[in-house]
Amino acid sequence: MSETEAASEPPYFCQRCPRLFDFLEDCRERLPGHFNGPVPSFGDPQAELLVVGLAPGLNGANKTGRPFTGDAAGDLLYKALAEYGFSNDRFGLTIDDGLALRRAMITNAVRCVPPQNKPIGAEINSCRDYLRTQIEALPKLKVLLCLGKVSHDSTVRTLGGKIAREKFGHGSEYKLGGYTVLSSYHCSRYNTNTRRLTEPMFFDIFARAKALLK
Repeated sequence: MSETEAASEPPYFCQRCPRLFDFLEDCRERLPGHFNGPVPSFGDPQAELLVVGLAPGLNGANKTGRPFTGDAAGDLLYKALAEYGFSNDRFGLTIDDGLALRRAMITNAVRCVPPQNKPIGAEINSCRDYLRTQIEALPKLKVLLCLGKVSHDSTVRTLGGKIAREKFGHGSEYKLGGYTVLSSYHCSRYNTNTRRLTEPMFFDIFARAKALLK
């Protein structure tokens, strides 16, 4: 692992965010079978597409140690990745499913599970260094696909943009820092259950990402 790749991953006992550190310490006592640490990025180190989520879910990625694994949001995300050729389509509920990503990587704007799945601004800001170094560690990266407004705003700021100018919207697309930034509503259970985000809407974003990579 290069120095840049190593710098893109927080240490397991990261203490940058006191509230999140204390919450994880509590999780380690209450949920000893969970991963309970900053969830590392997952995917192809030669990725051209970086999917940026919000943060690990308590009984999803925080349990399994892999982004979007173990909760409903991952079902739609990994289905879309497989549909457009970004994985070997072996996604399961555990990290020993044999899943591999192709030309894609997944990370989160905030690497540690937050209480009520809601990170605060200071935590998003503190974790932005890891997003920046993850971007820098991908030599072939061309497209960033942001899931939700928090992810979009943090990515825009990471790349030197202005959220008042590069505003979030489902299907928004901007050129920033030599990359294309696409955004989608988050593939959370709430958004899919309320039909704010449908499978065709989500797939359209991935179709656009694939088209940009051709």
